[in-house]
Amino acid sequence: MTAVTPITFAAFAPDLLAETAGKIAVSVTPDGKLDQGARKINSLTRKMVQRVADSEAFEKAKVGDVKAVAMPFGLAAEAVLVVKLPRRPTSHEARKAGANLAKHLGKDDLLVLGGSTNRIEEVAQGVAMRNYTYEDHKTGDKKETGAVSFMVSDPEAATAAYAPIAAIAEGVFFTRDLTNAPANDLTTTSFANQLAELSKIGLKVEVLEEDKLAELGMGSLLCVGQGSDSPSKVVVMEWNGGGDEKPFALVGKGVVFDTGGISLKPGAGMEDMTMDMGGAGVVSGLMKTLALRKAKANVVGLVGIVENMPSGNAVRPGDVVTSMKGDTIEVINTDAEGRLVLADVLWYAQERFEPTGMINLATLTGAILVALGHENAGVFSNSDELSGAFVKAAGEEGEGAWRMPMGPAYDALLKSRVADMKNIGGRMAGSITAAQFLQRFVKDDVPWCHLDIAGTASVKSETALAPAGATGWGVMALNRLIADKYEV
Repeated sequence: MTAVTPITFAAFAPDLLAETAGKIAVSVTPDGKLDQGARKINSLTRKMVQRVADSEAFEKAKVGDVKAVAMPFGLAAEAVLVVKLPRRPTSHEARKAGANLAKHLGKDDLLVLGGSTNRIEEVAQGVAMRNYTYEDHKTGDKKETGAVSFMVSDPEAATAAYAPIAAIAEGVFFTRDLTNAPANDLTTTSFANQLAELSKIGLKVEVLEEDKLAELGMGSLLCVGQGSDSPSKVVVMEWNGGGDEKPFALVGKGVVFDTGGISLKPGAGMEDMTMDMGGAGVVSGLMKTLALRKAKANVVGLVGIVENMPSGNAVRPGDVVTSMKGDTIEVINTDAEGRLVLADVLWYAQERFEPTGMINLATLTGAILVALGHENAGVFSNSDELSGAFVKAAGEEGEGAWRMPMGPAYDALLKSRVADMKNIGGRMAGSITAAQFLQRFVKDDVPWCHLDIAGTASVKSETALAPAGATGWGVMALNRLIADKYEV
């Protein structure tokens, strides 16, 4: 796994600054005020920090931006990084500042003079989250990063505040690594094996193999993977950190590669379908975070892991399969496979765990990209309370989410002549009919959200806290939801 940059906190030691090697970061407020650390560096460099603060470039800079001065006079440091940051920044401003500092990381150590700046742990979060590179399959020189440390007024408090954030970063990096991995590396078996390893941090992990899935009647899930040589699996991860209450359930689509099956996708861009297990990746990363920070909640994560391939054994358009619930499904398009996987796992989660609520995540439809682009995931729900709580948590964490409509009128598009339903409803309202399909496998008394993350799981350009590629979107928002709504 890609290692999260270790970050330490220490007390302010001004006498050490002149001889500190590497890079030193200081903050200046938007109105040009220097804090204790900035004043000390300003004094050592013959007012260099003040000159930066008074410059037109700094005036035009946005909050969180960084101006670098190389080879500063009076210091052993290679550079001084001047961050434009209020004394009391918002979470987003603090994380942005940290992310911009991370872009200046290299082999040199970085010392951040945090002083008494509020949310300094979130500045550290920005550094850790942005300093990510997926290099598992690179054979040349790997990225090297020096040590990152913060000098603050209360190092014990900062260390304690950062501990759960470090657990979030670990979960996000796990999600990114899984989602970035090529399909010949992340097979259904290797994915399940990596999740089984999470038992070492306290999760209870169970892998259900194909014979067990057949015994349970998961014909909907199993039909998706029947054209592949890789066996389909369901992995169940339990975290029991709460009381005796029933758990909250998270369900993820884990299609390790999606060719579209017999309804074959166009060749252009098919290489991106390694990310079609992004929903399962988010569930996996969240479960790792909850275990590492020892969340005081009962949460179960279930992922359906399959590969969708064309072959002589593949499911065909027009085939009728029977779900674990007992409903029959006419498979009109084998490229609408994610909902077939989720249908059985959703039903199994409810039958086995009787959850207090349930959220599923999936890179489900191209239609959600047309509607929301890469800025927001689509939120579909039968519960105003649950969907409202999730959208609020996502907003607080800076992860875009937008609630989409549902309604019985869309169900008419799923009517089948030969079965209980079709797996697609045509071109119109594609993401909504997908949600309507999933809702048929949600019991009436279970609060539920479906998150369509096709636009947010992996992107072609960098985001606020991630380079191009897998983002880990959803781990932070779901962790916040669990912390705010379900922890005892």
